[in-house]
Amino acid sequence: MARPPLPPFTVETAAQKVRMAEDAWNTRDPERVSLAYTPDSRWRNRSDFLTGRAEIVTFLTAKWRRELDYRLIKELWGLNDNRIAVRFQYEWHDADGAWYRSYGNEQWEFDAEGLMRRREASINDVAIAESDRRFLWPLGPRPADHPGLTELGM
Repeated sequence: MARPPLPPFTVETAAQKVRMAEDAWNTRDPERVSLAYTPDSRWRNRSDFLTGRAEIVTFLTAKWRRELDYRLIKELWGLNDNRIAVRFQYEWHDADGAWYRSYGNEQWEFDAEGLMRRREASINDVAIAESDRRFLWPLGPRPADHPGLTELGM
């Protein structure tokens, strides 16, 4: 099943792909998110290495049980044919109420059908005060009028 936009990407179609990924991740629905990846997709997420949709679902389920009230912004960083580079930030809190902003970069590689076959993510977490939060929209996808990372000066 094809997942447009398809490679080779333009700046416009790559930005669309990035926003679609952001919106999906902001649902915090592991099954929905996993459908953007090939059945044998390979991931490196921090120090975790995953293969396939089932492992992705298990990983994301655990992630969103730990990272509460998760809100994410992704931004296109670069592209080349079937590859996209992304920078992102997300805010979340743990079960004790401590807030964090996580900063990272991802490299994505897509197959001809527009499914991601490889994802590599490097991420760092920084503790923040709740008053320092910037991602304050209601849970779910970021509203269209909410600024991105560049507009926020981040």
